[in-house]
Amino acid sequence: MAYPIEDKLVIAVASSALFDLSRSDRVFRKEGEKAYRHYQEAHLNKPLRKGVAFPFVKRFLSVNQKFPEQCPVEVVLLSRNSVITGKRIFHSIHHHGLDITRAAFLEGRSPYAYIPAFNASLFLSANPGDVSQAIDYGYAAGRVLPSKVVDDEGDTELRIAFDFDGVIADDDSEQVYKAGSLEDFQAYETSHSQIPHSPGPLADLFRKLSHLQTLEDQAVTDDPEYQRVLRTAIVTARNAPSHERVITTLEHWGVDANEVFFLGGMKKDRILNVLKPHMFFDDQRSHLESEAGDIPMVHVPFGVANLAEKR
Repeated sequence: MAYPIEDKLVIAVASSALFDLSRSDRVFRKEGEKAYRHYQEAHLNKPLRKGVAFPFVKRFLSVNQKFPEQCPVEVVLLSRNSVITGKRIFHSIHHHGLDITRAAFLEGRSPYAYIPAFNASLFLSANPGDVSQAIDYGYAAGRVLPSKVVDDEGDTELRIAFDFDGVIADDDSEQVYKAGSLEDFQAYETSHSQIPHSPGPLADLFRKLSHLQTLEDQAVTDDPEYQRVLRTAIVTARNAPSHERVITTLEHWGVDANEVFFLGGMKKDRILNVLKPHMFFDDQRSHLESEAGDIPMVHVPFGVANLAEKR
């Protein structure tokens, strides 16, 4: 039974983020589209290896197993592949046991225009052009960067971490910092400490995740033995006194995070290597690095932090 998609928290994912298509892409680049199609048909029954977003997607979909009556989440595949080459992708989805049934195959065209049609609160792709176009049109999107794929079968919790400015919130404060100094930023934030930020590109996703956690709150109330699935964190370079506006914003929106880290300029991977999120979202590429290379990083190319990259 297909539940109404309007009632769900939907994440759209490109095949380039969900699976490792590096071998297929080499065939496409070296030998062309016809050879690529033949390659996929010849390997139809050979499942694709897990991609960077796979552990995140698998755990996200597990929420429906906890709440089968509501089925509150869904993942939709948005692919540049043709429907013919897409057969291998769906064979791989079935092989790995992912409950993904809705898809769009666009034969080389960017899928960003269909994000609102599927009611998606996030689009994940490894294609930087597709992600930039989605952001430019005001859709929530992130580029999944290459990293080691770690899918610990015994780890069933889903941990999602976010930067704050330019990701959950808008980047008006970041603009002040870029145009002036750290002192200007702190003064601006202190004077605006009781004024909530406007939403950033992933605000809708963050809000819906927070509301999803209310289902888990009720589940714990009904059964103290219930094991939570979802854990959210904010990891920001801010510190006191600029921390207060973050709290004001969350309170105004009526949402919360399980953990909030105000790092005051510390390297974020010092926290991420302990937290081990299945996704970390940041608008600044310089923050999307980990020494072990095993933290799934997602670049959100939004606002003033990415102006130079777009020029």
